[in-house]
Amino acid sequence: MSWDDVMTWVPLLTEPERHWQEVAEDLTRDRFAPRAAEVDSSGDYPWDHVEALTESGLTGLMLPVVHGGRAEALTTGVAVAETIGRVCPSTCTVWSSYAIGALPVLHAGTDAQRDRYLTEVVAGRAIGFALTERHTGSDPSSVKTTAVRSGGGWRVTGEKWLVGNGGAASFYTVFARDDVTAKLTAFLLEADSDGLVVDDYQDKMGLRGTTTSNLRIDCTVSDDRRLGELGRGLSLGLRALNTGRVLAAAMACGMAEAAFGEAARRAVSRESFGGALIDHQGIGFRLADVATEISAARMMTWEAARSNRGSGPDRTASSMAKVYATEVAHRAVDAAVQVLGAEGYAKPHPVERLYRDQRVLEIYEGSSEMQRMGIARAIAAHHRGAPTATT
Repeated sequence: MSWDDVMTWVPLLTEPERHWQEVAEDLTRDRFAPRAAEVDSSGDYPWDHVEALTESGLTGLMLPVVHGGRAEALTTGVAVAETIGRVCPSTCTVWSSYAIGALPVLHAGTDAQRDRYLTEVVAGRAIGFALTERHTGSDPSSVKTTAVRSGGGWRVTGEKWLVGNGGAASFYTVFARDDVTAKLTAFLLEADSDGLVVDDYQDKMGLRGTTTSNLRIDCTVSDDRRLGELGRGLSLGLRALNTGRVLAAAMACGMAEAAFGEAARRAVSRESFGGALIDHQGIGFRLADVATEISAARMMTWEAARSNRGSGPDRTASSMAKVYATEVAHRAVDAAVQVLGAEGYAKPHPVERLYRDQRVLEIYEGSSEMQRMGIARAIAAHHRGAPTATT
């Protein structure tokens, strides 16, 4: 264990983790930070940032070397997400969506599918993850999109909502209920497929440099576009989301650290009623709590990443890290706005942007309520049938 200059815990990094963290730091300082406010203000997709991510090798960070990737561990991804998330959460979200979109292909794709699509992701072309629907929310078992046998292929029809990288992705992994098993099966659809329409772009409060859209689907595809076994789509999607939750937790830690740093610097430098702000218990104790919570959130996030043994991180560990880290980030940015006062509430201060960017982290990749439900089910499954404690 080690501690950084604002007294929050940092992990002891391996050489690869440190190398890629430094790559992310250089990119963030030189390419992402100068444009972060502009990306937020315009709401434009940061294609120049995607180019920088691609040139650096980060788009293929956790993909196999045989497909052009770097085959790094999830812990390395956490180091990168924390670093970029401190300054430009929109760019961090774009980057993590590349990783999440590629995972179903990595885990269940044929050799031909991996050769085709993973190589494309490494080259900077994203795969959108299309699971959520407007009326299903956090309940993927209620998906209405269907896949019906049609000749030697499938007719996929339905509508997806809140699709990350919508309109910017070259391909989409679409989850549909097939007419053979009546369960979810995943399909790979090209962005230019006949019958696939991207529309209804959301004008979001935060993460404004990301695209989030509706996806209307009425496509006929060959069977070689089916991804994995029939009826195994839900488990495939959830497996990818477990990794997504760890990366979301890591980005939340980065955002919390950035907000805390702004607040701590102000609390030390600004005087009020005869002393520095931090010397007043109302401020000092609040910052002490935030520093403690950030340390705990980082520990949980790194341990969740370390639970990955190739098949994805532990489901309960990833849920715990995600729910805790995102809510810690909420408290950290709220404290920062309070300490900075009117300055932190107004554009273009970074804390104002962090306040808006943070909020969705408690909703996407499974809301905090859904994470708690999953954790509670794990507790129940573990303890049902266990011997009762006796006095």
